[in-house]
Amino acid sequence: MKAAVAAGADAVHPGYGFLSENADFARAVLAAGLVWIGPPPEAIEAMASKTRAKELMGIPSLDRVTENDLPVLVKAAAGGGGRGMRVVRQLADLEAELTAAARAEATSAFGDGEVFVEPYVEGGRHVEVQILADTHGTVWSLGTRDCSLQRRHQKVIEESPAPGLTDQLAQELSDLAIRAARAVAYEGAGTVEFLISPDNKAHFLEMNTRLQVEHPVTEAVFGIDLVALQLRVAEGEPLRATPAPARPRRGGPPLRRGPGHRLDPQTGTLHRLAVPNGVRLDTGYTDGDGIGVHYDPMLAKVVAHAPTRAEALRKLAGALDRATIHGPVTNRALLVNSLRHKEFTTAHMDTGFYDRHLPDLTHRTPTRTPPRRGPGRQPRPLPLRRSLAQRAVPAPTEALRHGRRGVRGPVPPHEDGPDGGRGARSTRRCAPRRTRS
Repeated sequence: MKAAVAAGADAVHPGYGFLSENADFARAVLAAGLVWIGPPPEAIEAMASKTRAKELMGIPSLDRVTENDLPVLVKAAAGGGGRGMRVVRQLADLEAELTAAARAEATSAFGDGEVFVEPYVEGGRHVEVQILADTHGTVWSLGTRDCSLQRRHQKVIEESPAPGLTDQLAQELSDLAIRAARAVAYEGAGTVEFLISPDNKAHFLEMNTRLQVEHPVTEAVFGIDLVALQLRVAEGEPLRATPAPARPRRGGPPLRRGPGHRLDPQTGTLHRLAVPNGVRLDTGYTDGDGIGVHYDPMLAKVVAHAPTRAEALRKLAGALDRATIHGPVTNRALLVNSLRHKEFTTAHMDTGFYDRHLPDLTHRTPTRTPPRRGPGRQPRPLPLRRSLAQRAVPAPTEALRHGRRGVRGPVPPHEDGPDGGRGARSTRRCAPRRTRS
């Protein structure tokens, strides 16, 4: 608040961090005479607790768990991002998970130790609906997003619209999302999340009272700017009666840092990050930035759109495969292999996708088609085994062969390993190294 006042700001947009769903922060902004670009504090409070949100939606809670209810999911009432969540398959383990694990993590992460229990849907899909509401009573439902590919309850790949939904189910999700928004007199952008069981039944999960990380996927589908619309709503402008019709396009995944098959966050220097033209890259990093431990491990979001799902998947996988990333090892290989996996390309994925396939996906290297070497010439096949230095350093030029060694300098670190995939070729001119293949 001090920074906003000192800068002479007249409004505050909270982004999508923890402050974006903090009712006290929203009240502080309003008390300072500034415009709060978000829902009313009362709406944030009403939906901040998942137990309260379920009550507003008329969904009964699971107060007593029996053997017939297993498996169940223990969740933090004020949680998010996969924190404070535990799957319980044995009744004898429930009390320990409620007290020692989930409640402790919930208190540490959110300052609220309330936890609750809900049925755990095996083989389900995670589908969410983007909504946008103005101050005049209009609520838009901006289609669905499928975020079933998750690891530790954190979303890895998002796409819109969610594939394989019947028109009836898609309409039901839209109606439920609008109902949730109207229940709390919502204003601004928000997301209503559901779990879809294998028999196509929708289970309400929660409402996120903020703009989400994956909002560019919806922007690509509808050809809109959600942040710009947030600003207009905050200024009191009315939305049209209905949103523009969706365009048949798809979206894509976040790029995270993490070494090896463990996918744990990694620090270091990001020497180079670039993706081919034709996809959208959202990132807060530039070449040479240091990556610390104090923020989310996401380096960037890469979004592709195309007329069909198959085209969008090929476009996105190809762009990630050809991306130049020098520095910390990332989850690039995991993303590329996931996008090309048959279970995903045929839209038969569920939230257990990585439980079944993670070892295979993180130990396979994406394949890349080498560029053409000139008009009418076929691509030169790459050797199956090449050393890191051979991949990183261009072949000696004629000038180098005659003794002029060119620009000296270290070769930037490259991704390599079971999760990093094959490092992209460096664009720097460096002296060639003698290596053993």
